[in-house]
Amino acid sequence: MNFRPETRAALRRRRRALSRGQRRCSAERLARRVSTLRAFRCARRVAFYMANDGEMELNALLRRALRYGKRCYLPVLRQNRLVFLPYSADDRLTPNRFGIPEPALPRNKWRRASRLDLILMPLVAFDARGNRLGMGAGFYDRTLGFLNLRRHWHRPRLIGVAYDFQRVPEITAAPWDVALDLVVTEKDIYWTPRV
Repeated sequence: MNFRPETRAALRRRRRALSRGQRRCSAERLARRVSTLRAFRCARRVAFYMANDGEMELNALLRRALRYGKRCYLPVLRQNRLVFLPYSADDRLTPNRFGIPEPALPRNKWRRASRLDLILMPLVAFDARGNRLGMGAGFYDRTLGFLNLRRHWHRPRLIGVAYDFQRVPEITAAPWDVALDLVVTEKDIYWTPRV
C-alpha cells in the first residue's frame, strides 16, 4: 500500500485526538511492555525521543531506564541526519526548527547511531514486516542507512513505538527505508521477520 498524504494526515489526526488521560495510560502500558523485552533489559545505551504531534510518549519508560542506570540519549537534528546526545532528567532542552525539544550539549558529546544498543523510534504507521511510515522527512532512514549496507550489524536494535491503531496491512518500502526489528504498542508486541 502506498500511502497518500491524506492517509498520513488522518493517522496523525487520530493520534492527536487522544485525550491526555488516554496518552498517559497508553504510555504506562507501553513502558511495562518494553521493560520486559530482552533487547531493552540488556541494552546499555538507549535512544529515546521527545513526543511530538501526538506520538506515543516515552517519559515513563525514560524514567525507568534512568532508574535502571542505562545511558539515555535523545536525537538531535544535524544537517538532515540525526546524532544522539546523552540525556539525564535535569538536562536543559531547547526546541529545534520543528519545535521538538533537544539537548543542548557540545559536539564532543554526540554519539552516532552505530554506537547505540537500542533506538526507540516514533512512527505514523507500521506493518507486520517491520516497515515504518514516519513523518516524511527521512531523518531516521538517512541516519540508519548503514544498516542496509551490511547484513551483520549487531546494533542498534530498532524498536518502533506506536499506538495499536497505527498498524496497517501493508506499507510499500522504498529501497532506502530501514526496517524495524519489532514494534511495541500499548496492546501488543509485533515481531518482524528481521528478528
